[in-house]
Amino acid sequence: MKKIFLITLSLIFLTSNLSFACFCKKGDKMQTLQEYQKTIMFPVGNTNDAYAKYFTGQSYIAPISTEQVKMYNVTFEPKCRNNWHIHKAKNSGGQILIAIGGRGYYQQWGEKAIELKPGDVVNIPANVKHWHGAASDSWFSHIAIEVEGEETENIWLEPVTDEGYNNLK
Repeated sequence: MKKIFLITLSLIFLTSNLSFACFCKKGDKMQTLQEYQKTIMFPVGNTNDAYAKYFTGQSYIAPISTEQVKMYNVTFEPKCRNNWHIHKAKNSGGQILIAIGGRGYYQQWGEKAIELKPGDVVNIPANVKHWHGAASDSWFSHIAIEVEGEETENIWLEPVTDEGYNNLK
């Protein structure tokens, strides 16, 4: 059932013109939040105040589904990223990210960061240290899907350094 749901959700993203809208600048001017909202199919939501201490910059969150499979649209302003963190679980667990707008990054500890664009999917196993967020010149949104597991919790760690982040291309 979950697999069918995720496949259906992916097809909606891949066939939607909105999912490929990645206009981050208008001329030399950065898009406003309201302009960016028009380029994605899910609401940006409210400021992510509950987790603000784990982010560099402003993020926004909108619940997409809180039943069966928990899914949230997380939007990052340009340069915003979350701290290194781990989705800890005894069994199963982890997270799936589906990029839906703008341009961002995902990085596992000890690996090079990978660029994320609309339609990209990242499967993050449990117990893997990582971070994700926007590129410096772009808004970025992804659907975060919580993978159910046994004895799960998020462990928030240190911020991504400005030096490491500023070296991304």
